Amino acid sequence: MIKLAWAVVAEHMDGWTGSDVEQGAAVIEDRVGALVDASGMQPEAIRHWRTDFLGPVVESLRAEGAAALARGESWSKAAGPFLACASPSMEHPSTS
Repeated sequence: MIKLAWAVVAEHMDGWTGSDVEQGAAVIEDRVGALVDASGMQPEAIRHWRTDFLGPVVESLRAEGAAALARGESWSKAAGPFLACASPSMEHPSTS
């Protein structure tokens, strides 16, 4: 099991627990993407946010994060106002 947590500074915090890094990355992309899409930002700003903040963090989770978790270590990455972290967990998967 892994536990993911993420925050968009001064806006939103969320988390997810599950067994698969790829699924966790997809959850982050979906939830943070929906938050950004609903933010009221102009389309160009949304693209910028996804490209410069969300994308690098999610790709790091898929690469460096997956490797760290496989070794039983924690991982974290920040880009601009977006921070995500993951750690091994004994919790049961979340249903949300």
